[in-house]
Amino acid sequence: MFDLELIFNSLPLLGLGALVTMEITAVAVAFGVCIGLFIGIAELSSYAWLRLPAKVYVDFIRGTPLLVQIFIIYFALPALIGMRIEPFVAAVTACSINSGAYVAEIFRSGIQSIDRGQREAGRSLGLTWGQTMIFIIIPQAFRRIIPQLGNEFIAMLKDSSLVSVIGFEELTRKGQLIIASTYGSLEIWTAVAILYLIMTLSISRLVAYLEKKFNTKKVS
Repeated sequence: MFDLELIFNSLPLLGLGALVTMEITAVAVAFGVCIGLFIGIAELSSYAWLRLPAKVYVDFIRGTPLLVQIFIIYFALPALIGMRIEPFVAAVTACSINSGAYVAEIFRSGIQSIDRGQREAGRSLGLTWGQTMIFIIIPQAFRRIIPQLGNEFIAMLKDSSLVSVIGFEELTRKGQLIIASTYGSLEIWTAVAILYLIMTLSISRLVAYLEKKFNTKKVS
């Protein structure tokens, strides 16, 4: 029979795992935005020494599974550098690098969607290329890519479950540990799924609110 009491008793541990999942996702996407902004701009550069490495990075990361990237960071890299990497550091590093490649494409498309006349207007005002990007292009592009960034956050939230394979105790790993001692697979995985659903729906609502707020501000 479906044991509701087991779910209620497991909620404190699962809730802690959910908080850790949110933490690693927020940190990874924050770093991913920083990486993605730089890489996205580099992809649009007229200099081949910037554009080509950026394209290689994006193609490699998007063309390989996140799970393999986690294994490279946690297992292969320590063998190369001769020192152990903590699971949290490995998880954040792998997820940040992975997120950065997808965010780079989001920023690239967002920047390209801005009318070229905006750049010319900035230059006519005496702004440098960098100042034009910072003060004119990127703020406008950011408004347009809020939904895509929200989707990336949700995707990373779910993909972060893969870090459980290196023993990092986020929500999925907490569920595995509880099942190992209680054998309540149906109950615990149902609870884990519901917690993921609550987090993703909450983020979706927040993104919808931000999108509406920025669009309203733009119209006014």
